[in-house]
Amino acid sequence: MNKQVILKQRPVGLPDESTWETVKADIPAAKDGEVVVKQHYISLDPAMRGWMNDSKSYLPPVGIGEVMRAGSVGEVVESKHPDFQVGDYLSGWGGVQQYAATDAKGWFKVDPNLVSLPTYIGTLGMPGMTAYFGILEVGKIKEGETVLISGAAGAVGSIAGQIAKIKGCKVVGIAGGAEKCAYLKDELGFDGAIDYKNEDIQAAIKRECPKGVDVYFDNVGGDILDAALANLRMHGRVPLCGAISQYNSTEGIAGPKNYLSLLVNRGTMQGFIILDYVKDYQKAAMEMGTWMAQGKLKSREDVHEGIENFRETFLRLFSGEKLGKLVLKVMDN
Repeated sequence: MNKQVILKQRPVGLPDESTWETVKADIPAAKDGEVVVKQHYISLDPAMRGWMNDSKSYLPPVGIGEVMRAGSVGEVVESKHPDFQVGDYLSGWGGVQQYAATDAKGWFKVDPNLVSLPTYIGTLGMPGMTAYFGILEVGKIKEGETVLISGAAGAVGSIAGQIAKIKGCKVVGIAGGAEKCAYLKDELGFDGAIDYKNEDIQAAIKRECPKGVDVYFDNVGGDILDAALANLRMHGRVPLCGAISQYNSTEGIAGPKNYLSLLVNRGTMQGFIILDYVKDYQKAAMEMGTWMAQGKLKSREDVHEGIENFRETFLRLFSGEKLGKLVLKVMDN
């Protein structure tokens, strides 16, 4: 049987036990032009929270009764597609289920002999691509600049910060707790770290970035975005990647109060969606793969097991009980 996680009702605030339902269905059969993928790992990302809202966005909302949308990686076990064979490994949008039948549009062939499968939904998947294009194309970082990153110990922030270091920037990360801050400096090579749970953010940014911030890569929104805007340098850039502090708000989104800093400093704040860069994924993956082989770019996956543990694991995105890329193993290799 195929275990699936179905969206049962739209959450208000933090998803609770009534949000999803785990059901069993027959393992699908491939139609002409399709493959069936036995999914090994599911990607858990903050964006999934937004996909559950019935509101206009860059993707249509997940429908009630539909399999929860998610990135995934797994093995082809049946193929009626000319480009894929049984035994191939693919990464794509398989959803939170153990088996997925798909026409494979938007899926990519991957090689488990080069890196581990979870890496293909982490550093070499959507989070890594988000970091790569967000920091290079939107942030337009230059050697010698000061880059500040929130959510810096997470899947996107940790990669964005390392890329900025590779490009010769001073990098300061914001994370929650001493362990994560130590990880940023000791393992990833960040120049400084700010513990937002135990420090005054404004004072800490001034301490770590005394000349101000050239690029602030925003993953969290809220008060931290405001503090970063207050410390923006002339012609500073703010790539808007996410706002995890706001996703479960029941009182509406708290917008930036210090936005006039953009006017005074001739700064820019630009949102971006990674789907806009699909045509350049291969180029980015090759460059990041080279950095990984050279030891310049480190990848870390926080893997949990069991599709029945989906909700509990998903909520780690918002409690901070994770380090690096959060992954759910749903089937054995």
